[in-house]
Amino acid sequence: FEAFKDSFDLAALAVPGYPGLFLFAAIGAAATVVMQSSHATLVLILTALAAGQITYENALALAIGANIGTTITAIIGSLSANVEGKRLAGAHLIFNVVTGIIAIIFIYQFMTAVDAVAGWTGIAEDNYTMKLAVFHTLFNITGVIVMVPLIHRLAGFLTNYLPAETAETTKPLYLHEAAFEFPETALLAVKNETIHLYHKAFEVMSQGINLRESQILESEDLEAVIEADREVLDIDLGEHYETRIKVLYNEIVHFISRSHSSIPSMYSEDLYRLRGAAAGIVESVKHVKELRRNITTYMVSDNDTIRKEYNKLRLKMATVMREVYKLEDKSGNIERDVDVAASLKQLEDLTAVTDLTRRQLHNRVNDYIAKETITSHMATSLSNDFGYSDQTVRALYSYANSLFITGEDEVEDTDENEEVAEEMAHEVA
Repeated sequence: FEAFKDSFDLAALAVPGYPGLFLFAAIGAAATVVMQSSHATLVLILTALAAGQITYENALALAIGANIGTTITAIIGSLSANVEGKRLAGAHLIFNVVTGIIAIIFIYQFMTAVDAVAGWTGIAEDNYTMKLAVFHTLFNITGVIVMVPLIHRLAGFLTNYLPAETAETTKPLYLHEAAFEFPETALLAVKNETIHLYHKAFEVMSQGINLRESQILESEDLEAVIEADREVLDIDLGEHYETRIKVLYNEIVHFISRSHSSIPSMYSEDLYRLRGAAAGIVESVKHVKELRRNITTYMVSDNDTIRKEYNKLRLKMATVMREVYKLEDKSGNIERDVDVAASLKQLEDLTAVTDLTRRQLHNRVNDYIAKETITSHMATSLSNDFGYSDQTVRALYSYANSLFITGEDEVEDTDENEEVAEEMAHEVA
């Protein structure tokens, strides 16, 4: 500063009164923004003060500006953050700006307070380093005293000014206007979009039972993976249902409704079947929504019995989800080397064995309660959740059966399966 002050004299910028205070506060803020460090600015303030370039009053104004300028770092950092990070940066800015304005308005009172503290603690009259430290402490204490009672209002203001980001909704991939030109094209569009809906539902349901897609699709020993994995995935299932599943299902229903007026009636049965397949997917996601809370609670429980029972439910659903997924390739078409009939028969067998499993579950639950292995509350939750998992499995089978079959006999089978599912749902209720 001894060499620099001749070419840039801060003293020449001195303006008496409050205009000067605001000017030096602006200089301090600008210096901090350039250097991205309020600490570096304070070091320069002390050096300038020692070199006689600025007065003590100017130094305090520069320190106030440094506190305001440091908020820019937080603002820059928040640009890539979520909305909560942006709100926090906004709170930091408001805190320092409000406190800075208060400090400038009452600067002389602050100076008196600093001198008083210096006298009480034995700080020398010319020890500006310690005086700046005292001022900085008083500055932040004042900010806390003023802003803490206003936290709720500040939070409300920032929440309104920076609203939560709207979740991106899933868009249909195949339901275009051009598809209405030919009945076969419209039918294929609905079929492919229904498969697209299942892919989205697969993502949501996988996370809903706290499994990753790769774990379900790629694990050779799915049972071992489920037993070993206790990670609870962070997912808002309600939001995912609204933005990924429900909107896509609505688009399919709307497209089918429009198709009835432009394609021959001979295709109506196929469209109705595909609509039922899409409805089965939606029902599956709803059941997983009901299951998630207890699955999340009991899959990490220290009670081995209840944890293993809920892992069995997860395994049953994940197995069926994977078998359904195997009926499709990545482009959404049936794999030519897959025996669809055999795969559907395997799914049917998985669904049919549920009745036997239900009877076994009731016997196990009674035995658990008698031995006090689980509580009655756990037993009730397990029985109810078995019903939800059972309905999930049957809805997925209904989807696969409806999507990958043709012909009157197969349609009758689908209707029959839906009646069985309704009977099972009534029994669970």
